[in-house]
Amino acid sequence: MTTYDAGMSEAALGDALRRPDNCSIERALDIVGEKWTFLVLREAFAGVRRFADMQAFTGAPRQILSARLARLVQEGLLRKVPYREPGQRRRDEYRLTQMGLDLYPTLVALMQWGDRYLSDGAGPPLLLVHRDCGAPVEQHFRCAVGHEISGPREVTALPGPGARHTPSGETGARRLGTESSAPAPAGSA
Repeated sequence: MTTYDAGMSEAALGDALRRPDNCSIERALDIVGEKWTFLVLREAFAGVRRFADMQAFTGAPRQILSARLARLVQEGLLRKVPYREPGQRRRDEYRLTQMGLDLYPTLVALMQWGDRYLSDGAGPPLLLVHRDCGAPVEQHFRCAVGHEISGPREVTALPGPGARHTPSGETGARRLGTESSAPAPAGSA
């Protein structure tokens, strides 16, 4: 595992300043980076499992909801579980897989960001509390040693073991959260 040395120059960081071709953010957004998908996941975390209920709570058109559910099943975030009401045909309900459950902190972070910056002034529309003690739920970043991290300025991005890059002239060099000091590719404005 690569560790960060605060004395490293930007030149010494080299590949850490370039966007990897196999960016995990980009790949995740290919699956969940759309409004209806997040609303389906919101409902799944609230315990909604059936198509009709999902449609009622999200307001998604039937065709869109059907496509989003199929994609989330295909990608492994949801799984279908058959059920049958007495006298009715067999149907499927949708349950979160571990992969889907692991998105919970992301949805909570998005909700809390919306509460902080987009609230109508009356306060958050939903409060999350710890079931055992009733205290409000908070999210925190910590390094592996346990230091609390207050924001992106306390984090350095380094290439991971799976990073793949194209030559910087083809994609342009970038650094997460900042503009690149690398020259622009030939022919760009």
